[in-house]
Amino acid sequence: MSIAITGTGSFRPSIIIENSNFEKNTFLNTDGSIIEGPNEVIIEKFKSITGIEQRRYAKNELNTSDLGHLAAAKAIENAGIDKETLDYIIFAHNFGDVSPGKIQGDTLPSLATRVKHKLDIKNPKCIAYDMLFGCPGWIEGVIQANAFIKAGMAKRCLVIGADTLSRVVDEYDRDTMLYSDGAGAAIIEETEGKGQFLNHETATYANDEAFYLFFGESYNKDIKEDRRYIKMYGRKIYEFAISHVPQAMKECLDKTGRDISEVKKIFIHQANEKMDEAIVKRFYRQYKLKPPTGIMPMTIGRLGNSSVATIPTLYDKVRKGNIEGHSIEKGDVVLFASVGAGMNINAMVYEV
Repeated sequence: MSIAITGTGSFRPSIIIENSNFEKNTFLNTDGSIIEGPNEVIIEKFKSITGIEQRRYAKNELNTSDLGHLAAAKAIENAGIDKETLDYIIFAHNFGDVSPGKIQGDTLPSLATRVKHKLDIKNPKCIAYDMLFGCPGWIEGVIQANAFIKAGMAKRCLVIGADTLSRVVDEYDRDTMLYSDGAGAAIIEETEGKGQFLNHETATYANDEAFYLFFGESYNKDIKEDRRYIKMYGRKIYEFAISHVPQAMKECLDKTGRDISEVKKIFIHQANEKMDEAIVKRFYRQYKLKPPTGIMPMTIGRLGNSSVATIPTLYDKVRKGNIEGHSIEKGDVVLFASVGAGMNINAMVYEV
């Protein structure tokens, strides 16, 4: 017997926000001064760095738990399982249910409990809880699910990653163009001949790095509303990521005893195209190699950065053949990696 991903699902919100939607925004520096230059130039520079051309926003009537439920239902159907046999529902997110126009995230009850309710699962032994771990939250949820099953505490788990970041952005901050909404989910279970987890690595850097991502005030100093928005020190995050993530990926792979030539795909958090490319290049450089063509599928160009939702969404799409030029087959070794608020990093090696 082995522990494998037997079903996946994702939900892509229907509202498409093009880069051109930001042409009338007033973008400010951290001190409140206006960023010099026309917005067209600011947006084009943003696109050249991040690779983002458009992103998805959820309809007002849908919240993070709704997106998670929709992705979860697809994963359950894809796995062909009875929902009542789930032992755990682990929901990775960052801000809870954030209703449009509200200044508080709602996590009472937990989003995992809300999904269990929406799925109409009667079994009280199906334990539902939330995971707050920044963008690496979905991977960490999968690591926990694997550990529960390996320890004999569970046989089948549902792990969800979802966020509605469009509702916690500051319209005066250029970084608002990064963020999007979405959800992805997977069934992790004890099975036979359907794949296996080979190894994982996780680390938290909480000294100087703890507040590289944080909740802060709007850059518009005239706004007096007591409201906070997602903020980050982009350059520091970039330098942190390209220094630490490749090392974690290498440590994770090396402990499996598998050769790097066996890695067929790298599923990396869709944070920033140039940063992801730099991480993968540095990962291969440790083996004195260059990344193979097509090793890293990307969705950020069309879907933006939906935090914990990016990797499960990406994996679901490749697994189902929905990204042109990318596929995985039984026996392929794939590598997952993420970095985010905390500052947390993790990596996971999986044989399909």
